Amino acid sequence: MKKTGDENIFSGRLTLEPLSRGNWEKFVALFGGRGACGNCWCMYYRLKNQEFAKGKENEANKKAMKKLVWDEKPAGLLGLFNGRAIAWCAFAPRRDFLKLENSRVHRRIDDQPVWSVPCFFVDKKFRRRGVSVAILKALIKYAKKKKIKVIEGYPVISTQGKLSDAFAWVGLYRSFEKAGFAIVDRTSKNRPMVRYYTCKME
Repeated sequence: MKKTGDENIFSGRLTLEPLSRGNWEKFVALFGGRGACGNCWCMYYRLKNQEFAKGKENEANKKAMKKLVWDEKPAGLLGLFNGRAIAWCAFAPRRDFLKLENSRVHRRIDDQPVWSVPCFFVDKKFRRRGVSVAILKALIKYAKKKKIKVIEGYPVISTQGKLSDAFAWVGLYRSFEKAGFAIVDRTSKNRPMVRYYTCKME
């Protein structure tokens, strides 16, 4: 598929599925032998630093993610294109992400029942084609169906032109902005807190 900066290329063609036993192997295929990046397996925000680092050995982080899925806990969403998993975003109640709950920069700003989307992973062949925007828009639709009221993200604002893939895993602010998210906290200049409200809050 020809590369383009048009975020509409996957509009209506990218479907989301919660990570489950049924699509676990698709998730494993997407993350590959490196567990997305350095055997992370999307456990970084869920564990203490020491536990996470130790989990990079003997596939412990992978096993921890698998346990979440087998216990039917919310872990994240797979973005499928023609039946193949090409993207992933972590998505679960904020309280499930230990590092967010303990963060000084991204501390809670209220007591709303927030669901967080702290990280992304996109197949290298599909990067810079608008997949992140498409997955965020699909995530919003999913959240509305599940009656999830507040979606929160912590993207990076690039101050030096194009950001390398290694630093884009938290998501780019411009992608969240295009999907309709708005900044709600600027404690961090380059990592603002953004939100999307799926319904009017009282």
